[in-house]
Amino acid sequence: MKSYRLTHLQELEAEAIFVLREVAAQFEHSALLFSGGKDSVVMAHLAKKAFFPAEIPFSLIHIDTGHNFKETIEFRDNYIKKNNFKLIIGSVQQSIDEGDLTEEVGFDASRNALQSITLLDVIKKNSFDCVMGGARRDEEKSRAKERFFSHRDELGQWDPKSQRPELWNVFNGKKKAGEHFRVFPISNWTEMDVWQYILAENIEIPSIYFAHKRAVFLRDGVTMAASEFITRRDTEKVFEEEIRFRTIGDVTCTGAVVSSANSVEKIIEEVAATRTTERGNRADDKRSESAMEDRKKEGYF
Repeated sequence: MKSYRLTHLQELEAEAIFVLREVAAQFEHSALLFSGGKDSVVMAHLAKKAFFPAEIPFSLIHIDTGHNFKETIEFRDNYIKKNNFKLIIGSVQQSIDEGDLTEEVGFDASRNALQSITLLDVIKKNSFDCVMGGARRDEEKSRAKERFFSHRDELGQWDPKSQRPELWNVFNGKKKAGEHFRVFPISNWTEMDVWQYILAENIEIPSIYFAHKRAVFLRDGVTMAASEFITRRDTEKVFEEEIRFRTIGDVTCTGAVVSSANSVEKIIEEVAATRTTERGNRADDKRSESAMEDRKKEGYF
């Protein structure tokens, strides 16, 4: 009898689809975080596969800082329209206008950390008991502490010391009133896995991931996009460079890499050769040793 063995990517896909179906089975009102970035696009693609031919049984959420890359927002809107998804947008600007958040000031000001409060407001307003995200354990050291099912208390806070065991992929989604879960179906994927899956499945992604000419400036050794949302110092001169972005976040904290990779195949070659982590150019992660973990404890993705 001929044996059939799954490839590495097929095993990861099957695991993610299993987790997505577990969410549908265990929770009453779930949602998927969708930024328009590669990981969230892969998540949406997996969700379509998991529930085909039915529609996906949850809404998509985008927390819009108001300081996003134009290409990302255009891709998001086209993608949602093309797939007929329901999108809920949480606006950081609205939270600021309503007095729930205070805008940071100064050269290093960013709205990235402010997303936590807006997200928690969206979760409470829509009574979501589960929100799925595309975070992966290889991204950052605090991400590595996450389980697939990550419990959050009634204030949306994360306690890494009270994570529940997940032996044999048995997931415990029990919670008290007011609590919710964050679920990460692609936790075990790496950046390379994501790009190889995008290539294998021919998944459309924002153009900003590919090499393009852009006005940039250097800040603390990081190439930043010249933007109206960033206040530059007198010494930070703008010049044009061929770059691409490995991650897509708020313009004010997302650094670029000098690159000529203009196709998925070339990006895979570049990722294979690099020794810098995917979030190595994220200014928000450099604010302190525990920057990401501190934000997660406050409700961040």
